[in-house]
Amino acid sequence: MSARGVAVLLSWLSCCGLAVWRYYSKSPDYRIFSTRSIIGLEYDGTSFTEWSVPETCNVIDKRFPVTELRCPSPGVYAVKPIVVGSEEEERYLFVASSHICFLWYYRVRHFFNNLTQSIIVWAYDPENAVAEELDGSAEEPSINSEVLSTQMATLGQKPTIYTILKRKVYLSNEKMKKGTWNIEIPMTIEDALKEIRGNQVIFQDCFIADFLILLTFPMLTIPEIPGYLPISSPPGSQLIAFRDTCIFACVVLVTDRETFQTNDSFRTWTRVRVPPDILSDDERQNVTDVILSRDGVIFYINGVLYLKSFRGFIKMGRTINLPDDGIAGISSRKWCWVKYLFKAEGRRSNLAVWTENEIYLGYILFKFARLVTTTELKNILNLPVTATVTIHSVQYTGHPLEIAVFLNYCIVCTITKKIFLVIYNEDTKQWISQDLTLDAPIDSVFIPHFMFSALPELILWDKHSIYYYFNNFTFTGILQTPAGHGNLSMLSNGSIIHEVLIDYFGNILVKMENNVMFYSKINIGDAIKLHLWTSNTTKAWIFLNTSGHTYFLYAFDDDVIQTQDYPLHLEAKSVTFKAKDKCPYMAFHNNIAHLLYFLDKGEALTVWTQIVYPENNGLYVIMESYGPKILEVRHNISFEVAFGYCTKTLLLTFYQKINYEGTDDYFGMHKVAARLPEGRQPTWNSVLRHSYGYHYSLEVFQIAVGCDNKKFIAVKGFSKKGCPRHDFSYVIEKSYLRHPLSKNLKVRYNWKEYGCPLRLEFTEKFHPLVQLFDDNGYVKDVEANFIVWEIHGRADYSFNNTMAQSGCLHTAQTWNSMIKLNEHLPLEEVWGPENYKHCFSYGIGKPGDLNQPYEIINSSNRNHIFWPMGHSGMYVFRLKILDPNYSFCNLTATFAIETFGQIPSSSVYLVASFLFVLMLLFFTILILSYFWYMRIYRRYINEPLHKAPRKHKTN
Repeated sequence: MSARGVAVLLSWLSCCGLAVWRYYSKSPDYRIFSTRSIIGLEYDGTSFTEWSVPETCNVIDKRFPVTELRCPSPGVYAVKPIVVGSEEEERYLFVASSHICFLWYYRVRHFFNNLTQSIIVWAYDPENAVAEELDGSAEEPSINSEVLSTQMATLGQKPTIYTILKRKVYLSNEKMKKGTWNIEIPMTIEDALKEIRGNQVIFQDCFIADFLILLTFPMLTIPEIPGYLPISSPPGSQLIAFRDTCIFACVVLVTDRETFQTNDSFRTWTRVRVPPDILSDDERQNVTDVILSRDGVIFYINGVLYLKSFRGFIKMGRTINLPDDGIAGISSRKWCWVKYLFKAEGRRSNLAVWTENEIYLGYILFKFARLVTTTELKNILNLPVTATVTIHSVQYTGHPLEIAVFLNYCIVCTITKKIFLVIYNEDTKQWISQDLTLDAPIDSVFIPHFMFSALPELILWDKHSIYYYFNNFTFTGILQTPAGHGNLSMLSNGSIIHEVLIDYFGNILVKMENNVMFYSKINIGDAIKLHLWTSNTTKAWIFLNTSGHTYFLYAFDDDVIQTQDYPLHLEAKSVTFKAKDKCPYMAFHNNIAHLLYFLDKGEALTVWTQIVYPENNGLYVIMESYGPKILEVRHNISFEVAFGYCTKTLLLTFYQKINYEGTDDYFGMHKVAARLPEGRQPTWNSVLRHSYGYHYSLEVFQIAVGCDNKKFIAVKGFSKKGCPRHDFSYVIEKSYLRHPLSKNLKVRYNWKEYGCPLRLEFTEKFHPLVQLFDDNGYVKDVEANFIVWEIHGRADYSFNNTMAQSGCLHTAQTWNSMIKLNEHLPLEEVWGPENYKHCFSYGIGKPGDLNQPYEIINSSNRNHIFWPMGHSGMYVFRLKILDPNYSFCNLTATFAIETFGQIPSSSVYLVASFLFVLMLLFFTILILSYFWYMRIYRRYINEPLHKAPRKHKTN
């Protein structure tokens, strides 16, 4: 943070409340905290005397409450302010020795016409940067940054953008302009996690640190409309906020004065206001919950839901299949599963709304459907009829298919009740009771939050305590502090829990209303109290930024929003330093590169993990899974000891060993293998279940068994380039069709669907080479069996291999035989992997003529398609993978072939016969004409042509 920003923030924070002190670095998110860093110190309070700092560190003036510190040697340094009349807490600052001195700065420009983003990148030195570069508002590099970037470029520096999930690399194809590089990338949702990386170029013994960013489609904020009124929480209440699950920079914040929305982590923001004629003043000032969705902001007010969107402000009720009132709560997904949810074919909800007795699920475009009632749940769970069951809350779990329902249960509902948990699976439609039962006062309210983990794990909290249920509900209890308190309010001057932040790394940060904070980790039953960072009267909220680091958001009474980076990692190390807590292992590595893996038929996934630790610690690595038992797992453990350290490596291979060929219920086998109608169900795996103090490491990933709908096949050599882009029509002679018609068939060639046709001579045979692709590009050549057919019904082509030449022991399946067996089905469905049977066994099929064409092709059987020699033609083929053990997907491809060439000469015998018939006809006509003319001749010889007129006698 810049010095100017620190001064402004300090003036706001120092107005009242308890005295606090903090430190800061000019490096955003405290990425660089080393011997080269200038460490800012600031004391917020009265009676300040001076700073207590080690003699090896240099301080500008230790008598100033705001000053700067630099420690030239790496180490751990104790720092605290000396104050008259009180003892301030001491912090231990971990100053590292690092050759990382520079950072990447980036700006994004969005181009919606071609759905691309232009990333403008330059290098900067935080210690010599301008204020705009430090607070992220710079539009162009400063003079120092331009000189630094240009110098680095002359040494060979060139940044690239590397995507974490899909492993794609984008380079700068333009020359550097004014000290900046420009990189073009496509807009995407599935591959939002990116990293700016540079070459290993050193300048003044310093490198540039890689920079992790979250970049996706831009999400617009709702514009302010003049004349609209503020909507807020009750007067004097704490902040209410909601962060988008996948886009951390998109946040909606509700204060007791206004509602704010941002899409850049509050670098900029807009006010969300509502029309003056819908809500009363009391309703406008009584927001108790808020949800941010892609379609707008949902407010929860007095048991009613309201939607503020670009189209207006409406009450969410009967028009979208929700109750008009009596709503008890609303929740949405807590973890980002974009890739899985986008690939899934079935509907996946993203909102849950509940009353005391009903649950509704919301889908895209705010389409809601009632899921269940408490009366139905009592029957499903076999609960007593006399029991009173109400819905306590509904939350999405860490599993992308599961929804947790917490139920209040009591017989005599006067003093206490039981809260228990059931989980609903959106695909299997099953309800499963979990091993969680909590006795609580009848009016108590608990807020649940599921962890990002392989097994079901969650925490619950009320106003004072955190209840944890880890490792599939086998490790449970109340979070305890080192002082032995499970009641966090007792260590917070009676304040109650305001916010609990959980990130993807298992960090748990608990913030009380007076800004006292506690820190814990997943699978640990203890919590530590952190140093006080901000005044107890300042209204604050903690968020994650686009790099995954924590920051404070402050809302002041003059409607000013201010952010401040919070060094969670450094603060946790400072608090635990005195405990002499050491990490029990030296290194933990693995090759897990994705959160989600798809396993298709015949595929296997091999992952490894390795831990290095001191020889006598006795650590180990285990794998835990959650989901249907549809995969086989092969374990291989290796162990090595050298120089007092142990290296333990676990190799895991996941695979299926099911043979789908010849089964009578092919699609039923799919359901058994994947437990889903669409052939997809994830099984979860967590590597390294080990904790020691506050050191814990795990890796969570997901395996989905079934069809990846981004997978497709294509025939090599075909494209949509190299030919005129236009549709045209052609005619197929009726006699060439598989089922002849009464007249010729006119066909329209769809260029967009079929692409460019491949032109072949009559004499040229064709063998399709099939290739497999996914959303990352080419994968491999397909070696499995496949079939082809002409989609318009042509049958004037054949195959050069016979059944005997292909090694068949009985007659193989052909198109004619399969059509006869499945006359009720369309042509594309009569033959496929579901009914394929090979011909290479005496026990399958029937004997017959093996000199028939063999109509199945693969990459190695040299079976070709050949064409009739007497005419040219246009053929549009569809290709389908026939091997039932190749893929859960129905893999097809379309390609077109146009044949041409000279019609071959007729045979000598045919020509001779034709000439003989022609000569015979000629002489026959000649002879007949001879006799015809002779007849005429004879007639006129006997009769003169002109007869003399007769003379008449005259009397």
